[in-house]
Amino acid sequence: IGSCLGGCILFEETLFQTSSNGSSMVKLLQDQGIVPGIKVDKGVVILPGTNGETVTQGLDGLADRCRKYKAGGAQFAKWRAVIKIGENMPSELCIQENAVTLARYATICQMEGLVPIVEPEVLCDGTHTLAQCQAVTEKVLAATYKACNDHHLYLEGSLLKPNMVTAGMSCPEQASPQQVA
Repeated sequence: IGSCLGGCILFEETLFQTSSNGSSMVKLLQDQGIVPGIKVDKGVVILPGTNGETVTQGLDGLADRCRKYKAGGAQFAKWRAVIKIGENMPSELCIQENAVTLARYATICQMEGLVPIVEPEVLCDGTHTLAQCQAVTEKVLAATYKACNDHHLYLEGSLLKPNMVTAGMSCPEQASPQQVA
């Protein structure tokens, strides 16, 4: 399997599990040449002052958790922000709050020796067009990179996991693969 996978994102409980022969999950992955990573966010909550938009939580205690995950063998971490496109969405508040949260997460990870995967995901749910998704994605990525720069993130030591830019799943006019590419 190692010839097909470069890395594996684990949950906390999986990171510290052992197999029936007593080998740790981390060792099993490493023996296959797979780099173990860890999901560190704690899910999304409603962002007050918005129309049901969300922000990802989990910054409290993150440095201590990252230290423990690094000691347990994790080499990278993942955090996902969720951005919805809709009527008056995403709001500037949602974009900025998620960008700053991603930047804080990423900086903490680097300080604790983990490579952060920064994932500002613009959802494909909705009726938005390809052009609307492109415009929102550009705005979200610009805000995220500005926040990362403002928080002194070493950008070359991080990974960006962007969303696909597509029309919303309920959009009556779907883009062709050539338009998406």
